[in-house]
Amino acid sequence: MKKIFILTGETSGDKLASKVISKIKEKYNDIEYLSVGGSYLNSLGIRSIFNLKEITYIGFTSVILNLFKIKKKIDYTVDEIIKFNPDILFSVDSPDFTLRVAERIKKINPKIKTIHYVAPQVWVWREGRIKKFKNFLDHILLLFNFEKKYFDKENINNTFVGHPLVEKQNFQKTDISNLIDTSKKIISVFPGSRLSELKLLLPILIKSIKLISNRFKNLQFIFHSTLEKKDFIKNFISKYNIENIDIISDDKIKDQILSKSIFAISKSGTISLEICSHKIPSIIIYKMNFINFMIVKFLVKIRFANIINIINDREIIPELIQKECNPDEIYKSVTYLLKNPDLMKKQIEQCQKTLDEIKSKTSSADEATKVVLSYLV
Repeated sequence: MKKIFILTGETSGDKLASKVISKIKEKYNDIEYLSVGGSYLNSLGIRSIFNLKEITYIGFTSVILNLFKIKKKIDYTVDEIIKFNPDILFSVDSPDFTLRVAERIKKINPKIKTIHYVAPQVWVWREGRIKKFKNFLDHILLLFNFEKKYFDKENINNTFVGHPLVEKQNFQKTDISNLIDTSKKIISVFPGSRLSELKLLLPILIKSIKLISNRFKNLQFIFHSTLEKKDFIKNFISKYNIENIDIISDDKIKDQILSKSIFAISKSGTISLEICSHKIPSIIIYKMNFINFMIVKFLVKIRFANIINIINDREIIPELIQKECNPDEIYKSVTYLLKNPDLMKKQIEQCQKTLDEIKSKTSSADEATKVVLSYLV
């Protein structure tokens, strides 16, 4: 019986991996699986060797503070993979964890094929890492077609599979009138899912919403949250006695609310691709603690934080980063765009053109599945 070990490092990777494995399971039912995964892989009946939460460390400082714990988890993971002896090690994202494991596995057992899904952002920093990848990766799956040149240069097998967040989604329509005030125009707010992000961004967002609401009277602000952080956001907002704010954490209605939104305010991250897919104009905000910011500023070699802007090498979606991420600047940016529908329309058109360039022929999961199965034959 063939074996696949699935290696993820956080919830987003767990979700991506589950879509690929689900398609493999549709084709073959005689493959044995083991993983470092979460609820998505678990829903497919795949056991994880430990809880994914035990390795989800975000930010440079938190990683440094947890180095010993991370090393122990890497050691344990390597031991368990070698015992399992899979035909394929399928790693997804979280390169600081997954690729360290893959490198050690390849040294111990070169016969295990290593396939990595979601390339490390070598175009942001540490491009020299690619030479090292050649020694332990058999294949890398790319979300963006502009990444190919980096891996082709080092003769690393790679396939552009497209980004799953720009694919057409079929979502079930539900009656949301009992959840939010549908008589008002909706602005969707994505404050992030990590506690460190929320603590920094929520006070800024609340003050911004007060300013915007004083200017535009018929707006409803919907905060999109993970289920785990909903109570934290709710308790924080409750201190301010603002009536035109709601919070949702149900993925089933997220798309529907987003599709009805006239605008979005989003923390920097891949969620911006979903916003663009719904043809919603937006601004990007982000702030981090001073130490992390100085490290990032020293290391990165790109001018923008948002992937749409990075691909185009110009600011299509306004970015308010660090000191510009403040209530006054957010208010000015949102007000300026809401008062200029032609600018919002132009942003949507430019974003759609960019999204067309990062879509795969079928779906990201389909293309990734083809590659994984080609190593099982």
